[in-house]
Amino acid sequence: MRKIIWAINVTLDGFADHTAVIADDELHYFFADLLKTVDIELFGRKTYDLLESFWPTAAEDPLITKGMIEFADKINSMPKIVFSKTLEKAEWNNTRLVKEDAIGEVLKLKRQEGKNLSIGGISLANNLIKQGLIDEYWLVVQPIILGSGKRLFENLNKIINLKLVDKQIFNSGVVALHYEIIG
Repeated sequence: MRKIIWAINVTLDGFADHTAVIADDELHYFFADLLKTVDIELFGRKTYDLLESFWPTAAEDPLITKGMIEFADKINSMPKIVFSKTLEKAEWNNTRLVKEDAIGEVLKLKRQEGKNLSIGGISLANNLIKQGLIDEYWLVVQPIILGSGKRLFENLNKIINLKLVDKQIFNSGVVALHYEIIG
């Protein structure tokens, strides 16, 4: 059975905001390497919209870095699924739109053969956490105190016990913490 992995940037005070991260080459290489361990990326609509607005054409930017190119190549070529009841179509290459029963679809994908699945975003991840479907967490802690924004974990009604299995410290002060579910 495939694992579901959630890798996300988070500030020291628990907020996830793509505008409040140190997005250097080291971080882009890190996320590109994580994508090599999965064969489908799962998104909610907001995260899909955010990434789809930049990555499909990122390589055309003359200021793009090598790390960003590596990430763009990987994310653009891999299969993606966006879960949304409001999105009309998904135009990013290799993307399929699922409008109903996100949990059922994720369960079906999890039972299939293949590499692991990766989640981008907060809302979809929180719904999967509530169903006990996320197996591993990569919390990429940014050395930033933001003070407000979208909380990483919202409205969870149970304790989830985790075991730290790996960590990576970046030159920028970012720390990636890899946890697995206990039990």
